[in-house]
Amino acid sequence: MVSFKTVWLFGILSLSFFCFASWKSSNVGVKGLVLLVGRALLVLGLVSWLVSVVALRISSLALRPPRSFPEAPEDEVEQKRKLARREQQDEYSQKASTYQENVLKPRQEAKFRKKEEHFYRMTGEAWKLSEGYALGLDQDSEEGAVLGEEDFTSESPNQEALRRRKLPESATRPPPPLEPPRQKRIIVLPEEPSNGVDGVVTIALRCPSGRIFKRRFLKSHSTQVLLDWMLKIGYHPAIYTVCTTYPRRPLEIGMETSLEDTGITSDTVLNVDEKDPST
Repeated sequence: MVSFKTVWLFGILSLSFFCFASWKSSNVGVKGLVLLVGRALLVLGLVSWLVSVVALRISSLALRPPRSFPEAPEDEVEQKRKLARREQQDEYSQKASTYQENVLKPRQEAKFRKKEEHFYRMTGEAWKLSEGYALGLDQDSEEGAVLGEEDFTSESPNQEALRRRKLPESATRPPPPLEPPRQKRIIVLPEEPSNGVDGVVTIALRCPSGRIFKRRFLKSHSTQVLLDWMLKIGYHPAIYTVCTTYPRRPLEIGMETSLEDTGITSDTVLNVDEKDPST
């Protein structure tokens, strides 16, 4: 309010000075000066009134408190939020259950059936994949004609299925008699004679690995002892055989054939060779 009075006083003084200066520099008389001062005061008052009205309006708008809206109770807002959240969760749960029932479950069942079918085919039990058929359906008419009025009401379901079932001949055939187990032959090499004994020869076996085994035998020993000796040192007669050095040919082996009969009358070197698969 003090600032408004100051402005009003400053305006009056400025107007008075302007009117006095205008009167001095013009030929207007005292009457014209009074009219000019009155008009200036009227204009100044009108401007002051307008400024006061506008300033009052502006100050009232500036000092007016903001419009407040009625606030809802906090509990009610929280309940609405919980309700909306629950509805959203129920919607998501329903979508998830529908997806699992229509997409995931059939896909898992298809994978399981595929694995089961592969397993039964690998184990040779593919018959488990079929639905099967009832036993004895094709024998009802024949059995009815044969049995006549015979009553089977006292039979259990298992007995009836067993009676109607046709077993293959291989299942009804008695098993063949078991062969007695073969006795394992124990290999016993004859005692190695000393050097001073008459009829002693030293035989050396050259193996495929490059090793050479030496042993003394009598000329009267059968050639079978050579195979036994070869088996003892780790070469099975079913895969390997004893051959002469030159010419390279298999040695004649037999229980009745002695070393002397095959031409071994002195110290000899023999080879252990693999058998020819074609022979």
